[in-house]
Amino acid sequence: MTAVSVAERLTVARLAWGIGLRTTRRALAWPGRKIADFSTRGPRALAIAPQDIRTTDPAIADDIYAGHFHFAGRIVDSHGTSPFDFTEAPQEWETALMGFAWLRHLRAAETALARANARSLVDEWITRQNRQTSGIAWQPQVAARRLISWLSHSPLLLEGADANFYRRFMKSIGRHVTFLSRQVADGLGGEAKLTVVLALMQASLCATGLESSRRKFEKLLVNTLQAQVLPDGGHISRNPQVLVDLLLDLLPLRQAFAARGLSIPQELISCVDRVMPMLRMMRHGDATLALFNGMGVTAPDTLATVLAYDDARAQPVLNAHYAGYQRLEGGTTIVVCDAGAPPPPEYSSRAHAGTLSFELSSQGQRIIVNCGAPSQMRGAMREAARLTAAHSTLILADTSSCRFATSSLARAICDTFIVAGPSQVETRRNDDELASEIDVSHDGYSAAFRALHRRRLTLAADGWRLEGADTLSRIGKNNAQGLDSVDYALRFHLHPQVRAGLIENGQGVLLALPTGEAWIFHASGLPLALEESVFFAGFDGPRATTQIVIHGNAATQSEVPWVLSRSQ
Repeated sequence: MTAVSVAERLTVARLAWGIGLRTTRRALAWPGRKIADFSTRGPRALAIAPQDIRTTDPAIADDIYAGHFHFAGRIVDSHGTSPFDFTEAPQEWETALMGFAWLRHLRAAETALARANARSLVDEWITRQNRQTSGIAWQPQVAARRLISWLSHSPLLLEGADANFYRRFMKSIGRHVTFLSRQVADGLGGEAKLTVVLALMQASLCATGLESSRRKFEKLLVNTLQAQVLPDGGHISRNPQVLVDLLLDLLPLRQAFAARGLSIPQELISCVDRVMPMLRMMRHGDATLALFNGMGVTAPDTLATVLAYDDARAQPVLNAHYAGYQRLEGGTTIVVCDAGAPPPPEYSSRAHAGTLSFELSSQGQRIIVNCGAPSQMRGAMREAARLTAAHSTLILADTSSCRFATSSLARAICDTFIVAGPSQVETRRNDDELASEIDVSHDGYSAAFRALHRRRLTLAADGWRLEGADTLSRIGKNNAQGLDSVDYALRFHLHPQVRAGLIENGQGVLLALPTGEAWIFHASGLPLALEESVFFAGFDGPRATTQIVIHGNAATQSEVPWVLSRSQ
């Protein structure tokens, strides 16, 4: 048994133990029990409706009325039947349908027809799910998203509604609060817990009759934010998209406290203040977010909406030690580097094996990128996108620096968690008037190859030159085999808008940007190759692109210096 398999089995066993405890508590609980410390009387009425700041498209309301439900990259035509009847629809489509976030488009239409259609669909769901607590609709994150959506768009649903609908609607709100409270009491964790806690807090602010639970939910919110949002503003999952989603919920929640005349928790204020500059750290000049750990297509209008609430207009974080990211700036050139270990397993279902990968942009044009996470409905591509080979970094023996749950048992328990990977990531940084430099290393290949990967990046102050060096070194004295016979590939994935061509007899690559800029890549005379790649994070889906690749063997070339310089 290898050291890696031992680590994987220990992780799976630990997660199975935790899941087993939660399942046992739920199974042994008396159905009529009070829900730990979160028991509550039902809500009586709605006092406020928080603003949904997500972007809207009134045309989607027309599509929904016509029976065309376009979610998660898939269009389902109801043909006059209920969308809730589609049992063969992909899980991600059903998740979006059951979350009701699409109500915002109907509200944006501002018509009596849209209001009636929204109310009819919600009423139909309530009738069908009256005695259900299982299936996709009752996954904690889905139920929490539905509760937030209903509360935010209650004016849309209740204007012109009769007393019977109002009564059923409020009863269902109470049922959601009870269900989600039980999930927390049963030990729900991960990103799902954060969404659930946000939903419970919002319900206690919006509805009268939940005052007795508000303090408990507020304490729960504070504790959850402290546990999941790091001191530098990163999320424990290391996924930039989670930060966007978090602010989309936190900002209306902050307004809800004020609307009820209540003091806003200091941790909520602090959290927003920390996350804003962290988002700016991950942003390139074209207003897209760097493609690390599950980040895919950036919705520029959504990001702009969120950042518009940043009253302080904070500068980007440069050294996010806790989140594991580094940012270099020189002139109009931006470099963002993954300098962190993978997140804890419970938060790693979307994380990538991209430690030490980097992205580079100049004057709003991305040049070096990672492949990014594909849109929904692309399971096989999503798995490929998580591999080290899909990142602009070094890969040893075509082996990823992280190990994902692969066996059927591990997948059943751990979903798609990372179960082994770098445990020691060391970073040194130096900034002066001439350049900014980071020196980062990780031990993700220590178990299989007893090897350490080190990367040094130096960006000139004017942004016209990025010097890099990738080094493989032995760990420990007893390393007679392994590293000396191992091949590696040093990959630099290019954005699809960058045109690349070999020059200088294959010892250089000329990069032509649509902005008119030109950059040249060299690697100290080493032969370079241009190979096919895929950019998963395209607005219209995956796009073919190119990657610069340096192939080598650790025995003959354990250090690869390279330079990317702007020529015009």
